[in-house]
Amino acid sequence: MSHPEAIELSGLTLSRDARRVIDALSLTLTEKRIGIVGRNGSGKSTLLRLIAGLQAPDSGQVRVHGVDVMRERKATIGALGILFQNPDHQIIFPTVEEEIAFGLTQLGSPRPEARTRARAVLEAHGRAEWAMRATQTLSQGQRHYLCLMAVLAMEPAVILLDEPFTGLDIPTTMQLNRTLDALAQQVVLVTHDPELLVHFDRVLWLDEGRLRADGAAGDVLPRFTEAMHQMGEADPCWQ
Repeated sequence: MSHPEAIELSGLTLSRDARRVIDALSLTLTEKRIGIVGRNGSGKSTLLRLIAGLQAPDSGQVRVHGVDVMRERKATIGALGILFQNPDHQIIFPTVEEEIAFGLTQLGSPRPEARTRARAVLEAHGRAEWAMRATQTLSQGQRHYLCLMAVLAMEPAVILLDEPFTGLDIPTTMQLNRTLDALAQQVVLVTHDPELLVHFDRVLWLDEGRLRADGAAGDVLPRFTEAMHQMGEADPCWQ
């Protein structure tokens, strides 16, 4: 039976060029804050795309709060939102208001209502003056924040984030991190930085598409950090 408030992965497998990118993962994620760590190429971002239904697995199933993400696309749009590493891969409209309103129209809101709701979201975040601003004039951090507001406007149950702090300065990172910490939604965060996950409820450590460790942040992160240090010391490129 499907869990109504969980991300459920059942036998999830994906291969690329004869290599297993995700290898038979089965998980039930009910925690409020879930982090995913691993080396480059470990399958972190691919797993996030599979959870979002943006990529089809070779086998297995993903359900997010009861929604089959591959078969129920409209319901998936309402169930989850995703923030990519580069906001320029996500922003498609010329003005901030239009960008936020787009997702609402995808959920069925008439365009005038969507734009009214978009302005309300901007007001709630103290960014009302951004409404008619050209998205191309926003800084990197502001574009990240716009993408987050666009996702929050759709009121999803789950928010997926793929390295959202990459390229941001320290003050912007801190501000965005505070915003994410305050969210009521279930959050899944892919990151190379273990420090961002120390307060998370659960951390998954992926290694070549397999789950190397799964547990509380205090248990998984020290093991992950130690393994990365050992790899760095053993790699002749660093010597």
